Amino acid sequence: MAVDALFRDDWAASSCDATVTAVHNDGRIEVDRTCFYATSGGQPGDTGYLERASGERIVIEGTVHGETKDIILHVPAPGSAQLDFGERVTLHIDWQRRFNLMRMHTACHLLSVVCPFPITGAAVGVEESRVDFDMTGQSASKDEVTARLMELISANHPVYGVWISDEELQSNPGMVKSKNVRPPMGLGRVRLVCIGKDASIDSQPCGGTHVAQTQDVGLIHISKIEKKGKENRRFRIRFGAAEPSTA
Repeated sequence: MAVDALFRDDWAASSCDATVTAVHNDGRIEVDRTCFYATSGGQPGDTGYLERASGERIVIEGTVHGETKDIILHVPAPGSAQLDFGERVTLHIDWQRRFNLMRMHTACHLLSVVCPFPITGAAVGVEESRVDFDMTGQSASKDEVTARLMELISANHPVYGVWISDEELQSNPGMVKSKNVRPPMGLGRVRLVCIGKDASIDSQPCGGTHVAQTQDVGLIHISKIEKKGKENRRFRIRFGAAEPSTA
């Protein structure tokens, strides 16, 4: 059953009421509406819990897609009580974890602005994220990149989503920065994540969740730039200030 995925339009939704529409043999749960983000595009799925009318909590250890993007499966902890079809529940995501992922994901977008090279891979994490670029013949300094990232963050640009059709994206392939990952198509429309007034800083297709303004990313730094093959360079992003050099 197609789910009403609230996170596609409201990144800040942390809880919602829903009705159980399916409980699979392996225990995974479907509901008619959810605020839980499902693993996709390098961003991990949400964790949290489902609350029954009795107050009992079903711990959710992860969230994934089913056969299509319209199916979202909530993965309960082993040994959890089984919900009933049609049961009403309240969903609660682990907000601090999600907020850190939102901060990191937005930071990855900003990194692609500072380093305008084709993206060959990415992974968003709670404490550290990475973005890989094809930087043939180019070099970068982690201190300089960090400084430019913090300039964008401190300027407090708005971050927001704009929907376009699949056809519009297909006719404008230059919008896609990634070389290896397809944009989140298949629903008939694609969300562009825009940074800056009138997308003056950046605009790229992305199904992930993000903070509302760049200042929310907070203090970050490039902890390492690694050589991955002849062309690829891996940038690692961490929260907080860079540690003083001991060299």
